[in-house]
Amino acid sequence: MATTPDTPVAKALRRELLLVTGMSGAGRSTVGNALEDLGWYVVDNLPPQMLRPLVDLSRHTGDSIPRVAAVVDIRGGRLFADVQAALESLRDTDDTRLLFLDATDAVLVRRFENVRRPHPLQGDGTLLDGISAERARMAELRSQADIVIDTSELNIHQLATLVQEQFAEEDEPTTRVTVLSFGYKYGLPSDADHVADCRFLPNPFWVPELKELTGLDDVVADYVLGLPGAGEFIDGYVAALRPVFDGYGRENKRHATIALGCTGGKHRSVAIAEELGRRLSALPGIAVSVKHRDLGRE
Repeated sequence: MATTPDTPVAKALRRELLLVTGMSGAGRSTVGNALEDLGWYVVDNLPPQMLRPLVDLSRHTGDSIPRVAAVVDIRGGRLFADVQAALESLRDTDDTRLLFLDATDAVLVRRFENVRRPHPLQGDGTLLDGISAERARMAELRSQADIVIDTSELNIHQLATLVQEQFAEEDEPTTRVTVLSFGYKYGLPSDADHVADCRFLPNPFWVPELKELTGLDDVVADYVLGLPGAGEFIDGYVAALRPVFDGYGRENKRHATIALGCTGGKHRSVAIAEELGRRLSALPGIAVSVKHRDLGRE
């Protein structure tokens, strides 16, 4: 069956290639990291001559790497001179876009001074000499850019957020949340962003018919969630986390771990984690996975 650009099959087979370039110090590394967080396959400091093989490779992988970003810049030296021809040859294939990052001379000077590194084109001259030489060499490429971002007034978090807004898929979650149950007797999770204590609830361990079961069993979950204070705790915790996740989105914090503990990590924390994960997964822009660190330990 033939496909048109508007059919779902054709959309799934499309390849996206994003060339990321611009002035040194304007934020290429930040953009590359942000694109990786969005699931793009990012190659840094790629010689322009390797762009075509990279596109061909992505085609041979099927759907594994449909979105490829290549960071190309003057660090390639003489090789960078071929970027214009490479861009023109790729414009007719799939979806190829050019992102150019820029900033004022004063901002670029300050950034280089902060990291105490010379400009790649500085040589025996000053920072401004290197910046001026690069700006002249980049002028034609900038004029052909599909997207130009001036990062002069942006910090790294704001730039990453801008990239997320520009290049994320429509259904891409803003934050990926791991809800983790654990047992206090085995120690606190070292990677937890938030820790809540479920030991305020009566322990099912002391109920003979529940002792050998876990919070994954319906009878235990019903018991725990029906205890006084359990529902109010979950309602309040979800409400408290809403503005936190909104703030994470603004600060481009894309991963968070919510840890829930009880004595052994077998009953209360497991049941609460499952219910909290279910509730959080209903929030817009949040992707949730639930894990039980200590389930099965003696």
